[in-house]
Amino acid sequence: MGKKVVVKIGELTKKHKISLRELSRLSDVRHAALSELANGKRESISFSHIERIAEALEISDIREIIELREENGKVNN
Repeated sequence: MGKKVVVKIGELTKKHKISLRELSRLSDVRHAALSELANGKRESISFSHIERIAEALEISDIREIIELREENGKVNN
């Protein structure tokens, strides 16, 4: 089985109790890009977007933003 990098936008917005639009405003990442990431319709994210999201939400551990999963959805630790 292959591995897949997952950007946890939905989990972040729930945890921080903000909307995608608010995350977009705080991070200066386009709402459309965040929406595509949240819905699994986007296959890539730039390092600058990860950095801006981390800064906006005061995240110091990248694992809060992205994780590596098996293609079947299992999380790798």
